[in-house]
Amino acid sequence: MDDNKENPTLSILLPVRNEGINLKIMLKILRSILEVSHEVIVIADDEKDESIPVVKKLEESYSQLRYVHNNYGPGAVNAIKSGVDSAKGNYILILAADEIGPVIAIEDMLYLMDGGCDFVSATRYKHGGRRLGGSMVSQVLSRIANSLFHLISRSPFSDLTTGIKMFKKDLFYDLNLKSRNVGWAVTFEMAIKAQYANIRLGEVPIVSIDRLYGGESTFSVGPWVLEYSRWFIWGIKEAIKHPKAGRKGFKIRKPKYD
Repeated sequence: MDDNKENPTLSILLPVRNEGINLKIMLKILRSILEVSHEVIVIADDEKDESIPVVKKLEESYSQLRYVHNNYGPGAVNAIKSGVDSAKGNYILILAADEIGPVIAIEDMLYLMDGGCDFVSATRYKHGGRRLGGSMVSQVLSRIANSLFHLISRSPFSDLTTGIKMFKKDLFYDLNLKSRNVGWAVTFEMAIKAQYANIRLGEVPIVSIDRLYGGESTFSVGPWVLEYSRWFIWGIKEAIKHPKAGRKGFKIRKPKYD
């Protein structure tokens, strides 16, 4: 493993809320399989979060690991902002601590980034991607929202709502994100805005397993539908103005096993 703490290629952001067991599993897997120079930044809202002792225990042996407190306010959107501010890598990857499946796709996402992409999104719904577990309501709403947006806006992305995104650090600030603190709506906003940012885009399939172990989802139908609908409508309006945005040069990377 390439250990370059000062100038890593990749910064992995793990926003957490009492994900002690899942985080411990995730960190062991990342440490075992990643060969690229990287850092792992665990971000929490509360200094009493049960995830923090896991980081403290492992950071001596896992030198690329560190904890960052979320100073912007509660929620994933603010945790991501805090993580990006602290990140040293040129590429940034957002992961969920309770999903180990997407880890397998990191190499393919890096391949697209090294090949010229500025923003790469994962997909659970195409190219062999799958989604397992989670509530039936959230699954149905996610599939409908992504299918409709893909159809109406002719988006190159088949799964804009997944939280698994890799992008260049500078791009994050250019997107001028304004999502409210509702679930992972910020990553939906990111994908939509990236589509209209005149940058190079890519997509890779993942196998997503919702809530690997323990804990509770923050999914709540009312607030989620309102916030996601807000960006859905914004994206459709932009699609009318820019009907060909994001499709030119769009790259797809499927896993290779040879």
